[in-house]
Amino acid sequence: MSSLAKFRKEAERMQKQMEEIQSSLAARTVEATAGGGAVKVVARCDGSLVSIKIDPAAASAGDVSMLEDMILSGVNQALELARTTSSAEMGRLTQGLSIPGLM
Repeated sequence: MSSLAKFRKEAERMQKQMEEIQSSLAARTVEATAGGGAVKVVARCDGSLVSIKIDPAAASAGDVSMLEDMILSGVNQALELARTTSSAEMGRLTQGLSIPGLM
């Protein structure tokens, strides 16, 4: 088998693995909280938000600005955790991969 054929076969195998990882990440969720648990955000590891739960006591406090900050903080934390998880999973696929001319 020529090296080009081996490279193509390896690339096809990696593409299939990448698709499987992406599908798995789309189903996997992470959770973050803000304001001592007043806001709970769940995100998928594909970067989409699943839910935002707000403790009714935080909403009735009357400080809309503080509630907005807690929501923003929770969302940012959840999305960062999702990105980190996704990067780690994809990194496992490419770990040790050496493509001449790219590295």
